[in-house]
Amino acid sequence: MDKTQLLHEKVKKLLYNLTGITLSDNKDVMISNRLYKLQRDTKFVGNLDELLDKIEEGDYVNEFINSFTTNKTHFFREEFHFEDLKNRVIPEFLAKNGSSSPFKLYCSASSTGEEPYSMAMTIKEAQEELNQTINAKIIATDIDTNVLQYAANGVYRYAKSSKEFPSWIKPPKYFKKRVVENFGNQEILIKVKDELKNMITFQKMNLNDASYPFDANQFDVIFCRNVLIYFSAADQNAILKKLFKYLKIGGTLYIGHSENPHDLINYVQKAGQNTFVKLKEI
Repeated sequence: MDKTQLLHEKVKKLLYNLTGITLSDNKDVMISNRLYKLQRDTKFVGNLDELLDKIEEGDYVNEFINSFTTNKTHFFREEFHFEDLKNRVIPEFLAKNGSSSPFKLYCSASSTGEEPYSMAMTIKEAQEELNQTINAKIIATDIDTNVLQYAANGVYRYAKSSKEFPSWIKPPKYFKKRVVENFGNQEILIKVKDELKNMITFQKMNLNDASYPFDANQFDVIFCRNVLIYFSAADQNAILKKLFKYLKIGGTLYIGHSENPHDLINYVQKAGQNTFVKLKEI
């Protein structure tokens, strides 16, 4: 194994120990690019091996994690989940619990915030359609502190040709628009309105932690979508089992299009595409 391969193996081991994320063997170019960027961003004067030693000792840990986490997302990704939330989950919750009961949701991979804000917009639309108050609170977590700050700021670039918003969402209801000049070109920025921001609490959390800072059966809905793919099959299963403890009986779990419920399959009922209702505790 040459020096570069040894360095890459050190990165993989360190990332797994810190986050549980497993990097596949075809990520060599990505690892090299992100290592050099990390070195520039931290202004570290030693070599890359020395930088990794420092991270192992506890320095630059957040910077390292932020460099090697992937944040691919957009508003209303896999739109059918939001339609299910609006058309099935929320009406069933209100019929059973009434409008005064707190409706609690968890987004386990906030990234830059598009997913939890899409959840909030969906709740607002359901509230309007049903003409009922929904006392909703969303907790959204991520391990990357940079994207959490981006999400909390709630400012996004917007293209007129964007297909991100479904036909039942009118962005002006939920965003303030600002046109800015960017090197001679006009750019449209949209900022999330406070009524959505006030529904969401953003906080740092590692899905690979032994337990999570929630109460048993706390949530009516859990979104865990397109994040499990970064973990090994065994760790995916372990994460889902931990999350399951915090979902109420009758609560809904949404997972990503290429993910599966693993051992939970015997404890849930399928309610749609990658949509599962909790039937019993493990």
